[in-house]
Amino acid sequence: MSEQNEYTAVPFALSIPWEELKKDSAGLVPCIVQDWKTGQVLMLAYMDQAAYEETAQKGVMCYYSRSRKSRWLKGETSGHYQYVKALYADCDKDTLLAKVAQVGAACHTGSYSCFFHKVTE
Repeated sequence: MSEQNEYTAVPFALSIPWEELKKDSAGLVPCIVQDWKTGQVLMLAYMDQAAYEETAQKGVMCYYSRSRKSRWLKGETSGHYQYVKALYADCDKDTLLAKVAQVGAACHTGSYSCFFHKVTE
C-alpha cells in the first residue's frame, strides 16, 4: 500500500447536495481555486452538477468548460491536476472555494496562477 501525500486523490462525501447550491442562469456555480498551503488564488472556473459530483467521487477537481460546453477534468491533457484538500460554499451557497494541491501550472499560459495581470498602479 502506497503512502498518501498531498498529491493523492482522496474521494469525499458532499455535505451540501447540488440542489442546495444557487446556480447562475446556465445552471453553473463559480468555483474559486486556491493553493491550500499558500492561499494564493489560482483560477476561477465553473461547475455543473456532473463536475461537482465527479470532483467528490475522484478527489480531483472537475469543471464545466463554458467554451467547449462539456465536462473538464483539470489536468486531463496537461497533467496539471488539482488534488482537493477542502471544498467550501460561501454564505449564500452561490460560489464554491476549492483548496487544492496544484501540480504544475494552473493557468493555460503556463503561469502558476491565472491572476498575473496587475490592474492597479
